[in-house]
Amino acid sequence: MHQSDRGVQNRAVRYTERLADAQAVDSVGSNGDSYDTATAEATGSLFKAEQVRTRGLWKSITDIESATAEYVDWYNHRRLHGELDHRPPAEVEADYWATGYHQPPTPQPAAETR
Repeated sequence: MHQSDRGVQNRAVRYTERLADAQAVDSVGSNGDSYDTATAEATGSLFKAEQVRTRGLWKSITDIESATAEYVDWYNHRRLHGELDHRPPAEVEADYWATGYHQPPTPQPAAETR
């Protein structure tokens, strides 16, 4: 997967050919929306700081895939997120589903008007 912000590089023939050669799936943000790009860039920065720079070089694509899977598991189940009251995302999601807040409100009968 390759994330991009619809920049000029996406019109470059060599760039798009290289993505195709690598069988990369393009993931572009919606037009005029900086929020999805910001999220992807922030997540990528965390991955680099917390996994790539601390683990060093990998010898094979299998090593990279394993390291990525380990990081995603750690990030979702054990990493404490300040934005989530210092809880991991999996715990916050479990609480969300357990509370029933995800259910739409029960429709109330319409009041009679006279």
